[in-house]
Amino acid sequence: MLSAFEGRIVVVTGASRGIGKGIARRFALSRARVAVVARTPEAAGACAGELREEGGDAHAFAADVRSRDSMTALAGAVGQHFGGVDIVCANAGIFPSSPLADMSAHDWDEVMNTNARSALFTVQAFLPWLKRARAPRIVLTSSITGPVTGFPGWSHYAASKAAQLGFMRTAALELAKDGITVNAVLPGNIVTEGLQQMGPDYVATMSAAIPLARLGTVDDVAAAVLFLASAEASFITGQTLIVDGGQTLPEGSLA
Repeated sequence: MLSAFEGRIVVVTGASRGIGKGIARRFALSRARVAVVARTPEAAGACAGELREEGGDAHAFAADVRSRDSMTALAGAVGQHFGGVDIVCANAGIFPSSPLADMSAHDWDEVMNTNARSALFTVQAFLPWLKRARAPRIVLTSSITGPVTGFPGWSHYAASKAAQLGFMRTAALELAKDGITVNAVLPGNIVTEGLQQMGPDYVATMSAAIPLARLGTVDDVAAAVLFLASAEASFITGQTLIVDGGQTLPEGSLA
């Protein structure tokens, strides 16, 4: 059993849906105090309200992870509201599909800014608060796509997720002197609103490619995040934890 998170102050970006919402819920149910961050106040408020109805301590904040100024303002608001920050989960991300031959500079920049540059802005903004914390943690949500695998139409997404890990490793080195650990989870195919929009054929194909014969759940990913944020992971930094049901293991088809 992991050590208690009671009273720990946790920030989760991209928390209004999907994996981010699952992470926020798991921390809230573990009696942490959770800052639910989304792009709009309405989305953040809806999620935070749900978590409070379930008995969690959650508060809504709106910010644009693509903007350094927005993230700096967010960090100040969260830190002042809770009196500190202990754990930062940089989870916000998008995965629009675009064939390589048709990809525009805007397509590329939008994904890179939302997924990769946001990691820099998020960490920079919360660093002053994390340096004051007891056992501070940073956990990034990357992906198997890019660092381990590829998928047609997602070259910009794959590049952004691989970039996150390069950032993570050097950030872990720089921040070790402050006692801050920096790690990442790499989800495979997880049942979220976004994945379901890919259609039943995609879901069936991916399920068949997973040795455990099922898609993952947001709770599967959240459990890995809580481990990396726990006291038990205090000697782990600059590392990745793949959560994919064994999808990346086979050398060929499972059929």
